[in-house]
Amino acid sequence: MAIENTPFLRNTLLADAGVGASAALLTIFGAGFLSSLLALPEALIFWAGVALLPIVAFLLVMARKAHIPRSWLAEIVLINSAWVVASFGLLALGLVQPNLLGIAFVVAQALAVGLFAVLQYTALRQARPVAA
Repeated sequence: MAIENTPFLRNTLLADAGVGASAALLTIFGAGFLSSLLALPEALIFWAGVALLPIVAFLLVMARKAHIPRSWLAEIVLINSAWVVASFGLLALGLVQPNLLGIAFVVAQALAVGLFAVLQYTALRQARPVAA
């Protein structure tokens, strides 16, 4: 079932794509610097940035459509939610040993992604179906 891509939803998708693209570029091209600054593994930082690229592309495709499949938006909510859980999981399970700035970085980006998940979930709940 398709839903209307309201201005609120479109702006949320575009903001998520913009922040995601910025984060991808920063982490891909600055992985070495960020690794030494945050005491996080360089490979983790680099590959997290690479993982963002297809998500950003998907967000941009969605934002350009007048109507989008409801399942696409649900998928983005799930992806963003999984990112948040994985971010906090890295810290809680001791899979990485960042310094204080690294912890703040992981928490801040997880909270930002969580905000997008909440906004997109709100749009999903308020979505109006469109006739096929």
